[in-house]
This record gives sequence, structure tokens and C-alpha cells, in this order.
Amino acid sequence: MHDPARRTITELAAALGSGELKPSEVIDACLAQADACESDVRAWAHLGADNARMAARLLDQISSTGPLYGVPFGIKDIIETSDMPTGYGTPIYHHHQPARDAACVALLREASGVCLGKTVTTELAHFHPGKTRNPHGLTHTPGGSSSGSAAAVAACMVPVALGTQTTGSVLRPASYCGVYGFKPSFGDVSRSGVMECVSSFDTVGWFTRSVADVEIVRQALVRIPFVPLQKPATTSLRVGLFRGPDWAEAEDYTKELLEGAASKLAKAGANVSDVASPDGFGDIATHHRTIAGYEFARAITWERTQRAPLLSPKLVDGRCADGLASTYEQYAEAQSALVRQRAQYAQMMEAYDVLLTPSAPGEAWSGLGATGVPTFNTAWTALHVPALSAPAFSGPSGMPVGLQLVGKFRQDAALLGAAETVCAALDVEIVRGV
Repeated sequence: MHDPARRTITELAAALGSGELKPSEVIDACLAQADACESDVRAWAHLGADNARMAARLLDQISSTGPLYGVPFGIKDIIETSDMPTGYGTPIYHHHQPARDAACVALLREASGVCLGKTVTTELAHFHPGKTRNPHGLTHTPGGSSSGSAAAVAACMVPVALGTQTTGSVLRPASYCGVYGFKPSFGDVSRSGVMECVSSFDTVGWFTRSVADVEIVRQALVRIPFVPLQKPATTSLRVGLFRGPDWAEAEDYTKELLEGAASKLAKAGANVSDVASPDGFGDIATHHRTIAGYEFARAITWERTQRAPLLSPKLVDGRCADGLASTYEQYAEAQSALVRQRAQYAQMMEAYDVLLTPSAPGEAWSGLGATGVPTFNTAWTALHVPALSAPAFSGPSGMPVGLQLVGKFRQDAALLGAAETVCAALDVEIVRGV
């Protein structure tokens, strides 16, 4: 693998640490890749080439300081940066320049990563699509709202990009674009400097091209010492096949692929069994919608009262209208219901190390007018648990279909270790780009 733009973080760390590559060479390779495909993919809201080259040349003068030394990364454009504009996917904030980096950006820079630019988001990280197209099929949606981040990693313009998830905004784009997407346990990664959508659910997530890379980024964002991911034996894994109350919404081929994966794991020695949904699990999406609408409508009060003509009707008449129609009593009851569901989930997971479930109903939707549905993501966001989408399958049109792995609250490293084992057993490969 000679092209630095197509290497994983793990591979780049080895090459940069040994002196085979310099940070400036990695940045130049990624910028060359962006120059080759950005006109088609349209992943970037702002590409900070000059700043990235300058930062990389400075790093050329020092020795490697860890696995993110010299590694380029992208940032979803609702996450603030001090040296690049942050537009939040809306003309309201055209050319808006924050005074500071968000904590997650500062942490990656502290780890000697190099910010390449800001990636396209949907409007205020919600429904109205941006300009990004799916690298696997330019007439298909990349998913949302972290559209540009998923597409930039899939097209090998960066080996990692940050996104955010309030419903399904990391896991669904990861599935559609054929990369690894991770939503950590709620609250583990600081949201300081990230636009607030729904404070009860907002989570910084990220996209990479391998499971090991997901863990490297997690450790930097939580700011803990780097330790290689521990991979358990297949025969020690307790795997739950979770069809859930929305199973009928999955495409038939998605069901077959998921069940085939479970069967293959069982043949490899894993303890695989079906998981029954806890009581009330089917109501989680309703509780999530109540809370999300209530909080979001209040979080963007200035935008919707002072700049409403610059917002899409779908945003104003959808989530905002829902939220303003909800009473405080309904909001409080939804919150209480989710507290009970989290306790039930924790009890259920005493019997499992990891759940297998779809990342999305199927392949990316054809057309660029909508970003898909979060049917198979909402519950895990509402329950605050970690979830990973792995690029395990292809659909009938040859587009990616993700396998979602779900773990236990605040046991993110254990989930990722199990994911390494599962992906190895299923022959899920490192992503090398389209």
C-alpha cells in the first residue's frame, strides 16, 4: 500500500513513526486525493489546505508523539474551529468564524493530528441535505447529517473525520458510504464547542477505515493513554441477534445478510442466540421524538424567531413544530420512560457481549433529496449506548450495507474489541476507498 491517502491511521502511525513518511507527505497525498475526487463527491464545506500544509511542515521538524501524529482529519461543519469558518449547514452563519476550537478538535490537535477542513452537514444537522454525494454512487445519498465526513473517509480524502449523532447521523452515513462509523457512549466525548441540537442525545462520533482506528481516535478524544485494542477469542463471545420491533422495515436482503452473518459467527464458535426486545422497546422512538423536538425547538429559538426565512420549511414545520406542540409534562414523561428503558437494556445485556442488528434498512437511497431514515439507530442513541457500523455487506446494486454492533454503556473498548473479532470472523476488510 504505497499511497498514503489510502492507508489507515494504524498504518500511517507505523510509517510516520519509522520515518518512512513525513506528515507533509501525508497531507500532500490527501490533498491530491481531494483534488482528484472532490468535484464529484463534494464532501467539503471548507478545505483548509494552506493551514494543513503549514501544520504538517511544523510536525516534520519533531519526532512522532503518538498514533495520531501527522494524521489528517476532517471536522463536521457544526463543530467549531478557530482557523476555519463554521457554517452549521445554513446560510444564517455564512462566513461565521468562531474564536476557539471545539474541545474535540483541540484534543485531536493536541495529539498532533492535522485538521484538513470542514465537512458538509445537513441544515443544522437535521434533514435538509447539503451538496455531498455518495462516493459509491454519485446519484445516491451519502446519508446524514454527517454527510461530508462519511463521504470524505470513503473517498480516502482523510483517514478519519468527526461527525455528530442525535438520532442516526453517524451510523447511517457509515452504512451508506461503506466505512466504519462509531457513536460512543453518551457523555464520554466533550461537546464543548459543538452546536447544540438536543442536549439529551447529542454525541460526537467519527468515521474511519478500520476498527483499530476507531479505538485510536476514541482514546485521543477521551484523553487516555494509548493502549492497543484487546481482541477476545471468537469462542468467548456471547452474541445476540437483535431483530427488534422494526425488523419488518429492513429490506429482505438486509435480513438475509444479517442472519447469514450470525450463522457464520456461530459456525466459528461464538455463542449466538436470538434476543427478545425488552418490554416497551418499541416506544423508544416515540420518546426520542418527543424529547428531540422539545429540546431542539428551544435550542434554536433565535434562528427560528429571527432568521426563519433562511430555514427550510421541513425544519420549521417538522421537528420545531413538533417540539413547540409538546408539553413539559409529555417531555418529562418521555425522559422518565427512557430512564426505565436504559435499566431494562442493562439487565438484558448481562447475557451478551454484543448485539448484531442492521445499521440501516438497506442500501443508500437513490436521489439526493433526502438522507434516509434512522429506523435502526434511534434506540441506541436514546439508550446512550455505544454502537458501531461496520462495512460488512453489499446490497443487490453493489452499494454498501452496514452491520451494526451495539454494546454496553461505558464499555466502548469492550464493544470495539468484540467488533474486531466479529469483523475478522466475517472477513470484513479494511476500507481502501472507492
